[in-house]
Amino acid sequence: MACASCSTKDGSPKGCKNNGTCGTDSCNKLTVFDWLANMSLPNGETPFNWIEVRYKNGRKHYYKNTENLTLSIGDIVATQAQTGHDIGMVTLTGELVRVQMKRKNIAPEGDDILKIYRKASQKDIDIWQKSRDREEPMKVKARQFAIDLRLEMKISDIEFQGDGSKATFYYTAEERVDFRELIKVFAREFRTRIEMRQVGFRQEASRLGGIGSCGRELCCSTWLTDFRSVSTSAARYQQLSLNPQKLAGQCGKLKCCLNYELDTYLDALKDFPKTDIKLQTEKGTAVCQKTDIFKGHMWYAYEGEWMNWHKITVVQANEIIELNKQNKKVISLEEYALDLVEDTKTSFENVVGQDSLTRFDSPKRNKKRRNNKRKGNQRNTKSSQGNKKETTNNNNTNKNKRRRNNKRKPQNAKNNQK
Repeated sequence: MACASCSTKDGSPKGCKNNGTCGTDSCNKLTVFDWLANMSLPNGETPFNWIEVRYKNGRKHYYKNTENLTLSIGDIVATQAQTGHDIGMVTLTGELVRVQMKRKNIAPEGDDILKIYRKASQKDIDIWQKSRDREEPMKVKARQFAIDLRLEMKISDIEFQGDGSKATFYYTAEERVDFRELIKVFAREFRTRIEMRQVGFRQEASRLGGIGSCGRELCCSTWLTDFRSVSTSAARYQQLSLNPQKLAGQCGKLKCCLNYELDTYLDALKDFPKTDIKLQTEKGTAVCQKTDIFKGHMWYAYEGEWMNWHKITVVQANEIIELNKQNKKVISLEEYALDLVEDTKTSFENVVGQDSLTRFDSPKRNKKRRNNKRKGNQRNTKSSQGNKKETTNNNNTNKNKRRRNNKRKPQNAKNNQK
């Protein structure tokens, strides 16, 4: 969840432009939730006097609160550095800091203990913000200088110290790079102390962030803190195609998520026989072609009949292997495969209950034609009704004329007789 200042407006995100230093600490990477914040310490217990401070792109360090300052999550503090001071934000206090330090093997007592000086003043924050605004244009120039010197390296990020006295350049390179001339150019151009720090490709991806092929944010930039080695054997165990374009992440290395389900696959494969074991039958020697880990099926093909695959279960395969170890052969794989013949016919059901599955098969008729036909029918009916009225009127007039003529005829006949 982002803070209110990061919400969208007119369909486009506004962004607080604090670069991960907003007071709510809700839109930052690797944020830790303090689930002990509402709990009080037992009587007589002193609170743990170490504080976790976060800097740019999730970089965290632990400092001792020697001045007994009342600090809470989100406070901007001035911390001790090798030269000068640095500005960071408090991300964790209390007993959870002890747990984090123990997990990262950081001793609370030693010679290299760093301290918190004070809460940052407005002047400290202004100097810090000005230094942060210089980082992006400096990165563009630094990359151009490296290209001009023909150095095989990529400058991925720049981070200024809180007081603006030092700039750390993070870079990646395949091989060792002689950047002594580059440092001279940087010092002459940027007028500050320069520190070059090489990081791995995965660390670079975690610092920059991005969207993975799954459509979500990169695990290394959101919650993943340790980078375990990933090998191609993890893809082989999961029966994935060894395509480097699909198996590689944003960093160009194998995806870290290949290790997530590896243990489950290894447990399932314990019951499977090795794929290089051949099955000896009276019909011939069968070689494994494919396995389905989830359903527990294996496909075998006879040597010389590679197009005909026979599906058997894992239990059947282990049974045949045990018989082969006793120098016994089964008749053929067809006897075992007959039990797994599946009906490929699928019967469709109307799950909705109202709509038919063939409702889209018949083409749609144009409504205009229907309307035209209706209008034409209405006109025809009107005209036919008018014609009927006219014919009925004509018939009535003819009948009246005939009646009049019949009345006159007898009078005329009587006159003629006289």
